[in-house]
Amino acid sequence: MIALTSALAIALAWVVIPLALRIKKSWAKLSAIPGPRSTSWLLGNLREYNDSPRDLISDEWMEQFGYVVRIHGFCQTLMLLITDNRAINHILTNYTSFTKPEFIRLDLSKLLCEGLVTVEGEKYKCQRRILNQVFGSAQIREAASTFFDKALELRDLWISQTAAGQNSTRIDVLHGLNMASLGAVGQAGEAIGHSSELSLKLYIVFNCDFEALKSDQKSNVFASTMAQVFSMPNQKHVLVLMKYLFPAPNFIIDPNMKLVNRAVDMMRGIGARLVAEKKASLLRDGESGGNLSEDRDFVSVLVKAHIKSEVPGEQRLSQDDVLSQFPTFIIAGHETTSDATTWCLYELAQAPHVQTKLREELFTVHTDTPTMDELMSLPYLDMVVREILRLHTPITSTIRTANKCDVIPLETPFRGLDGRMHHSVEVPEGTIMIIPFMAIHRSKAIWGPDTSDFRQVGVLVLLVLPFSFAPALHDIYCWLPQAGMMGESPKG
Repeated sequence: MIALTSALAIALAWVVIPLALRIKKSWAKLSAIPGPRSTSWLLGNLREYNDSPRDLISDEWMEQFGYVVRIHGFCQTLMLLITDNRAINHILTNYTSFTKPEFIRLDLSKLLCEGLVTVEGEKYKCQRRILNQVFGSAQIREAASTFFDKALELRDLWISQTAAGQNSTRIDVLHGLNMASLGAVGQAGEAIGHSSELSLKLYIVFNCDFEALKSDQKSNVFASTMAQVFSMPNQKHVLVLMKYLFPAPNFIIDPNMKLVNRAVDMMRGIGARLVAEKKASLLRDGESGGNLSEDRDFVSVLVKAHIKSEVPGEQRLSQDDVLSQFPTFIIAGHETTSDATTWCLYELAQAPHVQTKLREELFTVHTDTPTMDELMSLPYLDMVVREILRLHTPITSTIRTANKCDVIPLETPFRGLDGRMHHSVEVPEGTIMIIPFMAIHRSKAIWGPDTSDFRQVGVLVLLVLPFSFAPALHDIYCWLPQAGMMGESPKG
C-alpha cells in the first residue's frame, strides 16, 4: 500500500511540478496581454475555443482584444492566439525555435509517422533538404499534365454517370475529387466511381503504377480503410492534451487507434514494396557501370538518400525515415485539394456570374492539357483559386511552442493591461501559441466588411497561409493541384 501511494505521489509530482513552473513563468511574462476571462479552472478557455464552429471564437477575440490575445489553457497556463502578420512570419520562419508542441507532434505521428510534417529540428532540415528535389520546377511542370489527365478522367466519368441516369443522377462530387486528387498527387490508384471500372493509377511523384484496384470499395481493403480514416471526426485539442498528460488510458480515450494502426501498416507496406523495387533497380544501374539513376521521382530520391555511399551519415535517411514519408504524402495529398475543389464548385454554383467569367477565360485555352505556363497565364483562374483558399482554408490553424525564451516583434503594437504600449511580446520557454489561419482569412481589417463572402471583383487577393507546411516545400505545388482540377471542371 505504501509503495502504491509513493508511486502515485511520484507520478502526480511528475505532472504537477513542471506544470506549476510553466504556469508561473507564463503569468510573469504574459499577464499584461489583453484577453478573455477564463471560464474554467481546469480547461481555461479551451472549451470555448474547441467548441467554436469554424473557429469563429478566434474572430471574436481578435476583434475585441487585437492581434495578440492571451487565453487560458490547461490549469490556467497562459497561451497566445496570434494573428499579427510580423509575429506569424517570425514564428513560422524560425522553425527550430518554434516547433509543434510535443502532444500535437506525438498525436500526428500516430497516423503520419516520423515524416516531414511531424519531425522537428535537424531531422526536419535533413528530410526537407532531400524532398526539395522532388519539388523542383521541372518536376512541377511535369506534374501539371498529370493533374489534367486525372481531371479529364473524372470529367468523362461524371459525363457517363449523368448520361446513364434516366431523369436525374446523384453524383458524389467529394468522393470523385478525393480519388482524382489522390491519383494525381501520386498516392494510390483506385477507382473513382462506385460503379465504374475506371481507375486512377499512381504516376506522378512516385513515378510508377500501382496495380489497378477494384472499383467496389467494399472489396478493396485499402480503399475501405482509408475512407474510414478520413471520415473520423477531428479530435479536440483538449482530448489530445489529456492523452499526452495521461498516456495510460489511450485505448479508452481513442477508440480509433486500431483503425489508424491498420491504415499506417497498409501505407508503409505499399512504401516498402515500392522502395524494394526501386532499390533493386538503382543497384542494377550501379553494377552495370553507370551512375545511379538521376531520376527525381519521390521513391528514387528517398532510396538514394538511404543507399548512396557518398551521402554523409547524418544526412542519410534510415529505412524507417524512408517508409515514414509515405503516410505523410498519402494523407497530405488526399483531402486538401479535393476539399478545396469541392468548395470551389459549390461557390461557383452560388455565383453564376463568376462561373461564366471563369468559363470564358478557360475556353481561351485551345487544349484540354495546357502547360504550366499556360495555366499560370490565366489571371481569373488564379483569383478564383486564391479566393477559395482564403475562404475555405484546408488547414484552419496550427500550434507552435517556444523552445526557448524569445522576443516576438509585432507589426501592430497594442496597449497592455499595464497601460504601456507593446511593440513586441516576450514569450517564456514552453509558451504555446495558436495561429488561426481561418480567422486571419476572415479578418475585416485585411479583407473588408464582406470578408465571409466569396468575392471576385477583378482584384488579385493575397494568399495567406492556406497550408501549415511552413515554410512550404513549394508554394506553387500547393496551388497547382486545385488549379489543374478547376481548369477542367467548369469547362466540363
